Amino acid sequence: MIVIGLTGSIAMGKSTAARAFRRLGVPVHDADAAVRRLLGPGGAAVAAVARAFPGAVKNGAADRAELARRVFADPDALRRLEGILHPLVRRRARAFLEAAARRRAPVVVLDVPLLFETGGDRNCDWVVTVSAPAFLQTARVLRRPGMTAERLAATRTRQMPDADKRRRADIVVPTGLDRGFSFRAIGAIVALARATKQARRGRAWGPCWR
Repeated sequence: MIVIGLTGSIAMGKSTAARAFRRLGVPVHDADAAVRRLLGPGGAAVAAVARAFPGAVKNGAADRAELARRVFADPDALRRLEGILHPLVRRRARAFLEAAARRRAPVVVLDVPLLFETGGDRNCDWVVTVSAPAFLQTARVLRRPGMTAERLAATRTRQMPDADKRRRADIVVPTGLDRGFSFRAIGAIVALARATKQARRGRAWGPCWR
């Protein structure tokens, strides 16, 4: 099984790329969606968040807006939150991979915004980074509700620079052109991964996956 890590900085087109992989029949594990479930009603992270951030849990779910406010300019608070969430997200990613291996899926995707920042790239056979020009990234972000230039600047400080991600990636998919171009590029990646599976087994997935 070939494990592809999909990453990219904020508003670079990663969600669109993930949808393209799904359209092509590739199972995708969405780390952001896993976080939403962990923080949602009855989620596995809610009790720990309530202890670490008193008042940030309401009606059995974490108040994500309140959490974002608390960690926005507080690196220590951010590290506490990540210490709660990251191990749980990795556990769910492993369960996803185990299920895919049982189904003998030839290719899977781990969609992780902070793949390089958290060292998750070492658990992947290939890393695909989506990238767009900075001016386009800024325009996309500022169209989002509640986003400001200040919030974008703070987010960029927590993410590896796009140039470094492109340098470290195995494959870069440009998303500043039309969606058809990006979809064709992802289709070529999937075709290559499936062909590679016939020649050799993916090396990332196995008992030592962490």
